Amino acid sequence: MKGSTDVLVIVDVQNDFMPGGALAVARGDEVVPVVNALAGRFEHVVFTQDWHPLDHVSFAANHPGRQPFETVRLPYGEQVLWPTHCVQGTPGAEMHAELKAAHARLVIRKGYRRDIDSYSGFVEADRKTPTGLAGYLRESGVRRVWCCGLATDYCVAWTALDARAAGFDAVVVEDACRAIDLDGSLGRAWRDMEAAGVERTRADEVR
Repeated sequence: MKGSTDVLVIVDVQNDFMPGGALAVARGDEVVPVVNALAGRFEHVVFTQDWHPLDHVSFAANHPGRQPFETVRLPYGEQVLWPTHCVQGTPGAEMHAELKAAHARLVIRKGYRRDIDSYSGFVEADRKTPTGLAGYLRESGVRRVWCCGLATDYCVAWTALDARAAGFDAVVVEDACRAIDLDGSLGRAWRDMEAAGVERTRADEVR
């Protein structure tokens, strides 16, 4: 089992990202058994959870005349407009019912600030506002962050990249993730992660 210097960060394995959900990731449900098996190999597990207010700035419904997956310029940069998803307190925001990691120590909720979107488990999309995860991991003695969940090219990639930027080693378990792949976003994400020194592995190689 991976000890105290490693952490498994399970990213956004929530109902709205599952097939039939409000922002479905194709075959997103396939990650659940893989993530469960991975979680059993780690002493230290953390969840991230998308947790938006209904009037969140990233929702296309809050931009009259705009459609999901269009982009707009916001004060912090370019923003993809998403379908309304993972609204606080709704069933869609809940973790998948078959996710099994009862020993997880922390849930980092993100995207709860109305005016800033948040993909990364470490820093909001303005690239300035921390979630507190980096400080928690440092105080816990963590040196390497293993990432899995949904979606590879958004929240998983941003979490892995920000883990590196915060000084941690980072690994993405690719078969424990699924992607949205919007306009080539998956290829760009892997290139960015490789350039930043993020390692790539598969679940059966994690010992």
